[in-house]
Amino acid sequence: MLDWLTDTKIPVGKWAKTVFDWLERKGGFFFDTLSDLLEAMIDGLLWLLQAPHPLIVIALFAGLTWVLQRRWQTCVLVAVGLLFILNQGYWEEMTESLTLVLSACIVCMGVGVPIGIAAAHRPRVYAWMQPVLDLMQTLPTFVYLIPAIVFFGIGMVPGLIATVIFVLPAPIRLTHLGVSSTPVALREAAEAFGATPRQLLWKVELPYALPQIMAGLNQTIMLSLSMVVIAALVGADGLGVPVVRALNSVNTALGFESGFVIVVVAIVLDRMLRVGGRK
Repeated sequence: MLDWLTDTKIPVGKWAKTVFDWLERKGGFFFDTLSDLLEAMIDGLLWLLQAPHPLIVIALFAGLTWVLQRRWQTCVLVAVGLLFILNQGYWEEMTESLTLVLSACIVCMGVGVPIGIAAAHRPRVYAWMQPVLDLMQTLPTFVYLIPAIVFFGIGMVPGLIATVIFVLPAPIRLTHLGVSSTPVALREAAEAFGATPRQLLWKVELPYALPQIMAGLNQTIMLSLSMVVIAALVGADGLGVPVVRALNSVNTALGFESGFVIVVVAIVLDRMLRVGGRK
């Protein structure tokens, strides 16, 4: 009865394939350059985390936690969590996953915060962006892996690209929320004292929106960590590799062990960067 409807199927898949084929033909130089830049950033971060002795890295993380939170209990928690990861023998995998997370944070915050600011000043632009942001977060993440492999091959870079696409809406939305919720009275007071649009942004809107921007950073980290297993499917190193290996071999011990290490990394990063933690 519905043959007339199914016979006139909208060729969404064919349209998508046409677009990706065109991008692959015309954008080879751009994708190669982008891949080289991202790979250089990943290699640099990986060297910073793996070159020093693990105990030195743990001490630096504990010191950074003290600077951010000013609570010795949080510093102890971070140090104990990292020592536990070292004890379990997942230090190298942890640094690889952390490199992926930090790279995603650099890209997402570097792109998402300016877009969020621009969207807060242009409500019509944000209204147009909302369906795109919804699509980026609701489209199954495995779908992102297909064009990532086509354009960037296998390895850390396609895993990073898929992670960025999935995570980017969080900093955009939270930055938009923070800037757009700046009280009108506060803006008017700054303008009355002769503040220029640039001064209004840097001295009024951004300081007021800072808690929301930091919440966006926290969400970026947590969502990036949720992608480490999926990124392992395209050759990205890190904690996702033993999880996938455990799944393939039905190894309960390995799966629980590596999965628990991912949880510890998430707790450590969350406590380090928790908004409002500093007193």
